[in-house]
Amino acid sequence: MKEPVVHEALRQIQDIVAEESGKPLLPVARERIQKVLTSAFGQLAGVRGNDKALTRDVTILLADLRGFTSISSNYPAVIVLELLNRCFVRMSEIIFQHHGLIDKFMGDSILVIFESGPNPGEDAVHRAVGCAVDMQIAMEELNSQHRDEGWPEMYFGIGINTGRVMSALLGSDLYSEHTVIGDEVNLTSRIESFSLRGQVLISESTYKRCAQWVKAGDPMDVFVKGKSTIVVLREVLAIPSREREVPRQEVRRSPRVSVALPMHYQVVENDVVLPERLPGRVLDIGYHGVLAEVERPIAQFGELVLEFDVPLVGKRVRDLYGKVVKCVPHAATHRVGIEFSSMTTENKGTIQMFVQLLIQGAEAQ
Repeated sequence: MKEPVVHEALRQIQDIVAEESGKPLLPVARERIQKVLTSAFGQLAGVRGNDKALTRDVTILLADLRGFTSISSNYPAVIVLELLNRCFVRMSEIIFQHHGLIDKFMGDSILVIFESGPNPGEDAVHRAVGCAVDMQIAMEELNSQHRDEGWPEMYFGIGINTGRVMSALLGSDLYSEHTVIGDEVNLTSRIESFSLRGQVLISESTYKRCAQWVKAGDPMDVFVKGKSTIVVLREVLAIPSREREVPRQEVRRSPRVSVALPMHYQVVENDVVLPERLPGRVLDIGYHGVLAEVERPIAQFGELVLEFDVPLVGKRVRDLYGKVVKCVPHAATHRVGIEFSSMTTENKGTIQMFVQLLIQGAEAQ
C-alpha cells in the first residue's frame, strides 16, 4: 500500500514544481524527495501497525491568534476566512523553511513540532526559536498590508517548550490522527497562554539550549496549574547573529484579565491616608495595575490605597498603594486606571498567582 501512495505523492510534487518553475524535477532531487516520502509514510505505517506510542525529545511551538474572536464577530465571514487563509499560508511557508512539522491547526492556533537531525545546523531548538521570530516579523508585514487595505490587524502569541513527548496515531478506522501528547505539550499550551500580542515566550529547558544564541528578557516566574513548582519563562527579544528582532506589539508589561471584584479604597492627601473607605469595583487586573469603576471622580496622579478579596487564591489584598493614571466618565460612574506604586511581596505574589490562574481558564467567583 505504501509504494503506490509514495509514487502518487511524488507525481503530484513533480507536477507542482513543473507548473511553478517550468522545469521538471532533476533525477537527484526526485530521488531525495522519494526517500523523504518513503520514510514518512513508513513511520506512520509503523505506528499504525504496532499500535504503540513512540517517545522522543522535541521542541514544541504553539502559536495562537490574539483577539480573533472579536474579529470573527465584527467582520463578514468572507473577510474572516481570507484573513485566516492569508495568515496560515504565510506561517506555513515559514514553518517549512525552518523544517518544522505542523502537527495540527486548532481553530486560530498552530501546533508545530521540531526534531533535531543528525547534521550540523539541524538543532530543533534553534530552528523553533528562529521560526517563531520570523513568524512575528511576518505578522508585522501582513499587518502593514492589512492597514493599507482597511482590514483588521492580527497578532500571534507564541509559546515554545522542549521536552519528551509521546507520538501516536489516535482514533479509529473511521478517523485517525497522528499527534504528540504528554505533559510537555500541556506545558507549551500554558506558556503560550501567558504570551502577549507579538510576544515569544520560551521555557527554561528551551532557553538553556539557546542561551548564547538569543537575546532574551529577564526570567519570569509563573504559576502553572498542575505543577508543584514555579515555572520560569523568558521572552525572546532578538537573534543578534541573524540580525532578527521581534517587533514589539504590546505596550502592557503584563497580561490583564477581566474580573468583577468588589473593592474599597481610601484617598491619600499630603502623605496622609484619609479615613473614609469608599466603594468601587475592579474591572480588570494585571501584575502592575487595575482598571476600576468608582462613583466619584478622582484627580489624575492622585494616590489611593486599595483593598479587595482575591478569589481562587483565598486571600485579601490590603495596603496596596496605587497612582491614578486616568479617570474618565462612564455612564453614571467613572472608570479609573490605577498603576500600583507600592506593594508588599505577599500582595505581589497573590496578584500574580490570581492573574495566572485566570489566564489558564480558572473562574473567579
